[in-house]
Amino acid sequence: MSNNTDATLDDVLQAARAVTAQFPDEYYRELDKHNEYATDFVNAATEAGLHTVMIPEEYGGWGLGVREASVITEEINYSGGAGAYIHATMFTMGIIARYGSAEQKAKWLPRVASSELRLTSFALTEPNIGTDTSKMQTTARYDNGEWVFKGQKIFISRVAFTDLMVIMARTSESPDPKKPGLGISCFLVDIRDVDPKQLSMRQVPVMFNHHTYELFLDDFRVPEDALIGEEGKGFKYLMDGLNAERIVVAAECIGDCRWFLDRSVRYANERVVFGRPIGQNQGVQFPLAQGYINMRAANEMRWKATEIFDSGANAGAESNMAKYLASNASWELANVAMQTHGGYSMAQEYDIERKFRETRIFQVAPVSPNMVLNYVAAHVLGLPKSY
Repeated sequence: MSNNTDATLDDVLQAARAVTAQFPDEYYRELDKHNEYATDFVNAATEAGLHTVMIPEEYGGWGLGVREASVITEEINYSGGAGAYIHATMFTMGIIARYGSAEQKAKWLPRVASSELRLTSFALTEPNIGTDTSKMQTTARYDNGEWVFKGQKIFISRVAFTDLMVIMARTSESPDPKKPGLGISCFLVDIRDVDPKQLSMRQVPVMFNHHTYELFLDDFRVPEDALIGEEGKGFKYLMDGLNAERIVVAAECIGDCRWFLDRSVRYANERVVFGRPIGQNQGVQFPLAQGYINMRAANEMRWKATEIFDSGANAGAESNMAKYLASNASWELANVAMQTHGGYSMAQEYDIERKFRETRIFQVAPVSPNMVLNYVAAHVLGLPKSY
């Protein structure tokens, strides 16, 4: 790693810290209590340009890679927040930068970089499909210079607070049964001032403060130039974008690990029971030490995944494994933090129960542990596909 690269990474970290330092645990605790969106944090993060890390410099961004994006999301989670507030914009703008036309880049990237347009959401998951993405039922048909969408999406994070949305939809049937992803296309859509009869949404209440929505697309019409790249080739762009997502999410899990460790170690040193700090007991020490070891191992895979992705190579295996290891480490340490704090872990003022609920999502999304194991078994080990 060169000195210039080190300086760039440190600059990114310091920029993230300058923002996160403004928002202590109390800020997120109050948001959670009232189910409010983190408007002030998002405004500060976008004003600092954290969301533009993967937008090329010529369009007003930082011109960096997923490596630097992951540093930002890790720091946000370590501060007690959630990198998910801005991470979708990072990897969706990465998709535009890699696969969009010159006209699309010129039209959208500078406006996102300048925050003229608010953040971007990502519409992929569907109610009846789940992880079987290639079977998506939302369609987009071409009609007289427009694309017309029909279908539903669910668990679309923070879409009510964004101006742009990347939508995945099937534009044709796959000509090859062995490649069901063919025929899926990728679109970038301006969702400001849309007709609610064509695109409507309802919030889905969930176990933590994660503003997520179900979308209903009923003959939703968008311009012809909303299509990203080639028609029917969107599944490739999707996989590339999801690899980036898994890396920044792995970093968020690492940030959560550090958050749980810091508070648990401090509490274990300060809490005295039976005349000694509870951290002196191996029953408390060993789970924390094991969690730390697992976090360090996950972090090494995270850095490997960023190296491969930013080189332009296929980082499918490494990004999946990084997310798997990191999410398991954060969930393990969430449970350890609960046990270490005992009854106080249930008290809202300690924030442990809040972060416990928040880090649980990473055992489900953006990819489940079982799907990671499926991927590694089939694509790395060469075993027969089980799904």
